[in-house]
Amino acid sequence: MQAKAIKTDKYLSNTEIIKHLENVSYIIMAAPAPEHFKNTPIHFTIFLHTNEEIPKDIQEAVLHKFLQEQNIGEPAELMSQLMPVGFALSEAQETPMPMLLVKPEDQKSIPYAVMHVMDFLADSDAFNEAKKDNLTGWSYVNE
Repeated sequence: MQAKAIKTDKYLSNTEIIKHLENVSYIIMAAPAPEHFKNTPIHFTIFLHTNEEIPKDIQEAVLHKFLQEQNIGEPAELMSQLMPVGFALSEAQETPMPMLLVKPEDQKSIPYAVMHVMDFLADSDAFNEAKKDNLTGWSYVNE
């Protein structure tokens, strides 16, 4: 089954991003991992609402807490660093979709906020929409 791409209608402006993130503590996103990652079928991204470097030991403690709270298995392919994050709007979505802006041309053309991002592959029965139905979803957690 092939999942349909989410069509972006527009991106939040820098001012809209600041207002949008006012009470947000973090955002967790789950998407299907590439098929060849059989043991870690879900691609998780945690967007922490901070633009400050987080010490390694704190990063590990935060990640461990997320894994326990969300019933997520051992992570693989972990990346944890400050990254530019844009926010896409579409008619089909209730909340803006966070997007890692990796390409320099995206960083030049799409407004973004710098956030601490933890990106990894793992497994969890709590995220069957991503695992079994090939759907992408995200949740905002407020302070």
